[in-house]
Amino acid sequence: MGVGYLGSLHVKRLGEIDYARLVGIYDINESRAREISSKYGIEAYPSLRSLIEDVEAVIVAAPTTAHYSIAKECITAGRHVFVEKPLTDSLETAREIVELSKKHGVKVQVGHVERFNPAFLSALPYIEGRVYFVESVRMSVYNPRGTDVDVILDLMIHDIDLTLALMGEEPTSVSAVGIPVVTGDIDIANVRLEFPSGAVANLTASRVSLEKMRKFRVFVMNRYLSIDLYRRRIDMVQKVGGELMPYFPPVDATKDAITLELEAFLEAVRGEKEVPVSAEDGYRSMKVADMIKRGIYDRIRRVRENEDPGTR
Repeated sequence: MGVGYLGSLHVKRLGEIDYARLVGIYDINESRAREISSKYGIEAYPSLRSLIEDVEAVIVAAPTTAHYSIAKECITAGRHVFVEKPLTDSLETAREIVELSKKHGVKVQVGHVERFNPAFLSALPYIEGRVYFVESVRMSVYNPRGTDVDVILDLMIHDIDLTLALMGEEPTSVSAVGIPVVTGDIDIANVRLEFPSGAVANLTASRVSLEKMRKFRVFVMNRYLSIDLYRRRIDMVQKVGGELMPYFPPVDATKDAITLELEAFLEAVRGEKEVPVSAEDGYRSMKVADMIKRGIYDRIRRVRENEDPGTR
């Protein structure tokens, strides 16, 4: 459902998985649907409902603002759903998707693709014990695609998800700052998250940078890992005896992240494994994103209240 840039990647990768049968596609943009239909030799359905009737599971890769309505229709029809991140564009609708999936007994996976980034997966065996500190920097060159939501739901949501997965708990304190730059919403944001265990995470995201960067750093006892999610590289420093020693763990990049997440979804649908990134996971990430956004706008409001009217 939705064959724009990201949806077309899903079509391509699904076509390469031999145990999945790609039935067809639907997109509200008929010319785009015909283009992808012709390119990959698959049927373009005339409506959402007609495609739902012919499948067991659905990939939702439409704009974020359409996630809720499409996912709801699929779930109430008893279809398993893979929905791109973020789960929906509001906490209320995200919570409803969680509840609907339980009510109808279907599996919902959220497309937090960085969970399947080969660099992150290769780093996991070295992230042992309690995580004390996380720092992420995610920069992107401005692209109108994705600007239907703020930078928190567009980019930072990836690092929120990774952080929550590693911490295993939700933050109790949020201190955030951010500003609009080229859109009417937040384009740059920085947040400090404090967790019940005492762990801390500093996350930065910008979609108006001059370069791409996706760095995720993790500190555990006697070890520090710098994971370059963009270049798929891991730099590690660890204490050996009384010395700090560098190490560069190998990254298994035999499969790309989208293929890995789709395979995980298919295995869950077939009953072989649990969904690795559940609707509940997606909802938790959105809860933290909402806390961050509210914190930023509270700060902006306080600044404006204290501003000299003559400088506005």
